[in-house]
Amino acid sequence: MLLKRFMRQSKNYFDSTIWADPLIAEKIVDSIKNKSERIYKRDGKRVSMMEVCGTHTMAIAKSGIRALIGDYVNLISGPGCPVCVTSQGDIDRIIEFSKFKDVIITTFGDMIKVKGSSGKDLSEIRVSGGDVRVVYSPLDAVKIAEETPDKNIIFVGVGFETTAPTVAAAVKTAKKNNVNNFFVAPLFKLVPPALDFLLSSKLCEIDAFILPGHVSVIIGKNAYDFIEKKYQIPSVISGFEPLDILRTVDLILEAVFDRTDFIGLEYSRAVSDEGNRVAIDILAEVFAPSDAYWRAVGVIRKSGYVFSKDYEKFDAFKKYGIKYVEKPEPKGCACGRILLGMAKPSECSLFGKLCTPENAVGPCMVSSEGACAAWYRYGVKK
Repeated sequence: MLLKRFMRQSKNYFDSTIWADPLIAEKIVDSIKNKSERIYKRDGKRVSMMEVCGTHTMAIAKSGIRALIGDYVNLISGPGCPVCVTSQGDIDRIIEFSKFKDVIITTFGDMIKVKGSSGKDLSEIRVSGGDVRVVYSPLDAVKIAEETPDKNIIFVGVGFETTAPTVAAAVKTAKKNNVNNFFVAPLFKLVPPALDFLLSSKLCEIDAFILPGHVSVIIGKNAYDFIEKKYQIPSVISGFEPLDILRTVDLILEAVFDRTDFIGLEYSRAVSDEGNRVAIDILAEVFAPSDAYWRAVGVIRKSGYVFSKDYEKFDAFKKYGIKYVEKPEPKGCACGRILLGMAKPSECSLFGKLCTPENAVGPCMVSSEGACAAWYRYGVKK
């Protein structure tokens, strides 16, 4: 029954028959169960794997992978949702822009309902008369700036290494075309420093990482070498089809059983060792690594971006002099603990009661890549 549900839920992911082959899925599931049970008998504990990609979180929940692979693998959702890891203080900084009459705030849709410490979000500001617009590309924001020369257009730059190159390209376009009323609020986050923080802090037990696919297309497999060298745990870059994820889990279990550590590449059809050189070069030109605030964590060194000297004039925070002020998490919200792998959505006292997608308290329920949204939408129990 579980396998049938898996294949039914997987149909939307597959564009070739091999990815929807139930016999392949069944063989991998049998291998996972066999290996995980043998590891449990030998070591007396489940293997804890953290996925650090919101798309993986959604795919795992939608296809019922947790229930399918048995009781001896513990899948943990980590800080893989860029909206979710944006700190409360940074959400307040974004909302602060609405106080300026000459500003139009542009953002991706997931940011529109993340509440600031005052309880307001950008959608409420828009309803009350603020000019807040959802765009589908940072170039859309550049176009608005060209068409509205009497306003300053601020694009909310939230995302990981996947999103940052497209924003960098938009900034370069604005500079080339002398669009002087386009600005970006740089709130980008970098994945490798976050993984380093999680492992060094030992806030939760992590035996392996299911490494992100989209981010890895940009930064490449070699960016994770420190995990093997410094922490000696196996990790595998995974694709997004449910069979990708099953295969990744199986590869990790094989390494755990053999007591070997390596950085594996399951998603070889899209990820190279070196990454995307063009994207990496444009990031190095427009941005510079900086310390960044993460929700419920505080500062992680060199885990974000600021503008390089040649592009500082595009920094919206500097343009309007908006400083960072730390703010507490929403009362009762466990989003911070969930992002760190210290709790599961179902363990939050607000989950599914006071906190639902229609009335979200924390960003993990707001974002389409948030763990709480995934668990709520697909009825995940454990």
